[in-house]
Amino acid sequence: MSDAPTPVTAPRRSGGPAGSGPRHLSPETVERARQVIALYPEPRSALIPLCHLAQAEEGWLSPAAMTDIAGLVGVTPTEVLGTASFYDMLHTEPVGTHLVAVCTNIACLLAGAAELLEHAEATLGVNAGGTTPDGAVTLEEAECLADCDRAPCVQVNHRFVGAQTPDSFDALVADLRSGARSAEIPSHGTLNRVARTSGLEADPDQVAAERAAMAEAQAARAEAAEAASASGTGGGAR
Repeated sequence: MSDAPTPVTAPRRSGGPAGSGPRHLSPETVERARQVIALYPEPRSALIPLCHLAQAEEGWLSPAAMTDIAGLVGVTPTEVLGTASFYDMLHTEPVGTHLVAVCTNIACLLAGAAELLEHAEATLGVNAGGTTPDGAVTLEEAECLADCDRAPCVQVNHRFVGAQTPDSFDALVADLRSGARSAEIPSHGTLNRVARTSGLEADPDQVAAERAAMAEAQAARAEAAEAASASGTGGGAR
């Protein structure tokens, strides 16, 4: 048996084996993803929109979904994870069908947000950050939801539901579980129900001209800096 170390092969930028396509996301999501990619000058620019598309399908970003996204935009799955883990609205672990966020910033705190959050934890049987055993609700404590005039502010799946009291909160959760508010509050992951159909509204010739001018300006600055250094006028101590 040879003691030679096994060579390590760098990951492909495509996010998968040569010639492979998405294997996890549904054909409908993949088709929509390709349409979104076409709106951007570079495929990797569509990375975050594709994360939202995948999250809309499953409610979170699974490793398999991130591998598919990586292959579609030409990056590695690690790069997709690194991007997704930076944003609060993208989840790399499973969450409930309804993500309920209670704001505890100062305006809401003064209006009883702490008491509301305690009530939510007690009635749902989970602490903030937890998901109910039936998978229906994930409870979150939010820093600010930007609805300060309706404190304490609550969002469900990033939709505002107005100021809540303990009693109205219980009624809200009952409606979520029964589907009574599904028309206004879709399942978690559905960020936008209006399909985007247009990309950047810019003249390609103008973009090319501006890039050329920028390159010329950078070259001129570099040349000036080199000349100053050669003549000893770079501003150093004498």
